[in-house]
Amino acid sequence: MHNLEKADNNVAELPVSANAVQLDFQTDPDNYRHWKLTASGSIARLDMDVDEDGAMFPGYELKLNSYDIGVDIELYDAIQRLRFERPEVKTVVVSSNKPTMFCAGANIRMLAGASHGHKVNFCKFTNETRNAIEDAGEFSGQRYLCALNGTAAGGGYELALAADYLILIDDGNAAVSLPEIPLLAVLPGTGGLTRLVDKRKVRRDLADVFCTVEEGIKGQRAVDWRLVDETVPGSGFAARVNERAGEMAKTSDRPDDARGVQLTPLSRTIKANSIEYTSLSLTIDRENRNVTLQVKGPGTEAPDTVSDAVDRGAQFWPLALARELDDALLHLRFNEPTIGTIIIKCAGDAKSVKDYDEFLNAHKDDWLIREIMLYWKRTMKRVDVTSRTSLAFVEPGSCFVGLLAEFLFAVDRSYMLDGRFEDDDTPPAVISLTESSFGPLPMANGLTRLETRFLGEPESVEKAKEFIGKEIDAGRASSLGLVTFTPDDIDWEDEIRMLLEERASFSPDALIGMEANLRFAGPETLETKIFGRLTAWQNWIFQRPNAVSDAGALRRYGTGLRPEYDKKRV
Repeated sequence: MHNLEKADNNVAELPVSANAVQLDFQTDPDNYRHWKLTASGSIARLDMDVDEDGAMFPGYELKLNSYDIGVDIELYDAIQRLRFERPEVKTVVVSSNKPTMFCAGANIRMLAGASHGHKVNFCKFTNETRNAIEDAGEFSGQRYLCALNGTAAGGGYELALAADYLILIDDGNAAVSLPEIPLLAVLPGTGGLTRLVDKRKVRRDLADVFCTVEEGIKGQRAVDWRLVDETVPGSGFAARVNERAGEMAKTSDRPDDARGVQLTPLSRTIKANSIEYTSLSLTIDRENRNVTLQVKGPGTEAPDTVSDAVDRGAQFWPLALARELDDALLHLRFNEPTIGTIIIKCAGDAKSVKDYDEFLNAHKDDWLIREIMLYWKRTMKRVDVTSRTSLAFVEPGSCFVGLLAEFLFAVDRSYMLDGRFEDDDTPPAVISLTESSFGPLPMANGLTRLETRFLGEPESVEKAKEFIGKEIDAGRASSLGLVTFTPDDIDWEDEIRMLLEERASFSPDALIGMEANLRFAGPETLETKIFGRLTAWQNWIFQRPNAVSDAGALRRYGTGLRPEYDKKRV
């Protein structure tokens, strides 16, 4: 018997479109419905215990630890809290509180009834969350051990694949599987196939067998094929998990007695056409289908010591802004699907931004500062993979310095005013580069955004380094290739208006394809493969009648009726 979550036979009761529900990505352990988070010394446990009645949308139950976006929102929150609030935690054991079942994967009834946009965005978010697990193990010294106390199927096994080490219980029944292809007419394209061959180094022919066997692989064969790292009989399973977790903890450089930073609730006011945070505001222009993200510079001076930064907690400006930007990007992705263009602006004291940036780079070896910079790296990657046009406007009063200058190289185009606006005595805009643009914030391709921009001219990267710490005006920024265009005040308004009108007139599908292809020049990595294939494969397969028509596999799964397939290969 396969182990994907069984749907009820009543196919009429499908979930409403995901767009009908406003998703909120803010939660905390006291409000978790699907995970149990505990920590003792250097070891934390994250146990999956999905509430069957806790679905995000009506029309399905989360049986057998199957999951929807609500389950992954809690998982993402837990990962963040473990990194910031628990510096002493060196190993995280992910397991299940349901005997014989680790996780049955994404809920099939949810996928069958959700809008196409939600399905794709759901897959993107779950994969970003798994990337965060891998990032913690590789860069934070907080490694993940997946204790598979039962079967892991589909997305459940994909979750396990994100861990550093996998232990499967050997009880004669527990197996790992990716059965989507024979069962659902879709595929584990949210990272499963890629991690299988690129990360676990499973042989291609064996991976082909594995992905087409409903019941999956168990026992020693799972170890031999590199699907898991070891199997342990039930009688010794808990002891071996604890032993291995301790071994992994000994390899970590995380501190034993540092103070953590509590991720307190965001200060956030949401209205029909705006969201106001402490360091960020969003203004939506629905008529022209764009949103302006206004980043606010720090309101306090940079701290003198890391201890001072810890004292400021979640209000420490770089951390506060990263959290707010992260939340805003997710809100736009899931709750504002018709907004096609993101405009990024910033305003504030450039020197203050520079002081904070220098503080971060000077203390980059401290565990907290390392976590903040890694959080910025992950959040900027969300900008990179957003399915929206992104623009940056550099105007007088801007503070595109250091971390904030990275926006200029992340967006599809940037416009910088050459000079001042008429009747405005604000000094002309300048930008300033720091060490932050040359290493700590790489893209998914492993290169910095400047290296990606200047892929065919590495000498331009070296030239830009000569201007670290200097104020760069519009003319110099243009000659260095740091911005796209530099209109003067006479042309600014018309050029920006025509830009936004033109972008809004194009096909959204064509823009998504163009932007996704242009943003990731350079070498391919595990991450670029995952997101590139997600864009291509899942966007296509999730719309094919073989999967989503009334006679398709997703709708007929669990009904006893065989799906009807169009047999033509495309």
